[in-house]
Amino acid sequence: MLDKLSLINQKLSPGLRKVFSNIAWLFADKILQMGLSLIVGIWVARYLGPEQFGLFNYAIAFVALLGPIANLGLDSIVVRDIVRDPFTKNETLGTSLALKLIGGAVTTLLAVGAISLLQPQDTLTHWLVGIIAAGTIFQAFETIDLWFRSQVQSKYTVVVKNSAYLLVCAVRIVLIQIKAPLIAFAWARCGELALAAVGLVIIYQTSGQDIKAWRSSLPQAKDLIKESWPLIVSGIAIYVYSTIDQVMLGSFSAQELKFDPKYELGIYAAAVKISQIFDFIPSIMQISFFSKLTEAKAQGEIEYLKKFQAYFDLTLILWLIIAIPVSLLSTYIVHFLYGDKYAASATILSIYVWSQFGSGFGLARNAFIMIEGKAKNELVLTFTGAVVNIILNLYLIPKYGAVGATIATLITYFIVTILLNFIIPDLKPIGKFILRSCNLYKAATRIKGIVR
Repeated sequence: MLDKLSLINQKLSPGLRKVFSNIAWLFADKILQMGLSLIVGIWVARYLGPEQFGLFNYAIAFVALLGPIANLGLDSIVVRDIVRDPFTKNETLGTSLALKLIGGAVTTLLAVGAISLLQPQDTLTHWLVGIIAAGTIFQAFETIDLWFRSQVQSKYTVVVKNSAYLLVCAVRIVLIQIKAPLIAFAWARCGELALAAVGLVIIYQTSGQDIKAWRSSLPQAKDLIKESWPLIVSGIAIYVYSTIDQVMLGSFSAQELKFDPKYELGIYAAAVKISQIFDFIPSIMQISFFSKLTEAKAQGEIEYLKKFQAYFDLTLILWLIIAIPVSLLSTYIVHFLYGDKYAASATILSIYVWSQFGSGFGLARNAFIMIEGKAKNELVLTFTGAVVNIILNLYLIPKYGAVGATIATLITYFIVTILLNFIIPDLKPIGKFILRSCNLYKAATRIKGIVR
């Protein structure tokens, strides 16, 4: 087996070897986090129970709605700019850090203000949202990760983030053992981001770079915001249609739903957590291939489109490999992981896992949009998704609770991720990629071709 892998590695070009090495590091990172999430995260869910677990996830989802303000949609733009012009990296990174620090502070203030208005009497929820939102300030230092992404050297940030994650997992276990209150888990979440920020600064310095050389530039800040503002707005809309279901489930009153909304949110969040464990796969693919696809675009259209087609082929096949067994075995998976308290999550998981094509195709399409410079289309996609999902949730949640939210998500992703590609002229190549990928035999053949 090792000999075969070595032979395949020798056939790859140096560029592709670097990409696949980067994928291996990212894959190992996510496998470790996935394993710990299954052990520690589910242990936390069992300890808290569906109601408190639901409240915790409500606070997380509420902050996530404002998350794009903290990130400012800069990641892909910064990586692209560094790849195109490495000599401006200090100014590009410094400006990005300054913008993200401001974005994190604004996000925290908006989150605390909004939850105070929406639920004025719920002090615990105020604290949960405030603590979790404060973590977005520390996320600004993930700007350092963008440098390593541009160099296809994610192994450095993998070490840092895993170290922080391992330490905080240990803290969560201690919190369970001492029967800590719910708010302590919010502090642990914030602490993980703070530790990762410190670690990223250290690893950047020890890798031969100097963060003190970074400089922010007002003209460049204006240029970055000018290009990223559609991504900020669309990012908010993305989170609206990807997390509004949890916010709406938690916001309905028991009288409106005729059942406990926090319990419904708890069993829904449990199913979503299992399904989203596999989101690391499309994320790794986009991070590792984005730079190479950008380079392929400059080299020629034929090779560029060929690589993009293989990207979509691999996305579809990996989705099916995950969705089919998880859907069929959902009852056993939920019982094994969460126990009888979360038995109702099985039905939700069996449906929700099929919506994960939205993550795979969505990230692949995002890479295409960024390279082609067609970010304006994100506004149409995300606003359509947000409106459709809110309407569906308003209708389905009062009738069917968590199952209704699941169905709303599945329909929304199909419309936004698949259907709109055939309607919006700029995105018709995406529609063709997806249609060709549906021929699984040819898709597998094309994937084999990229390792020859």
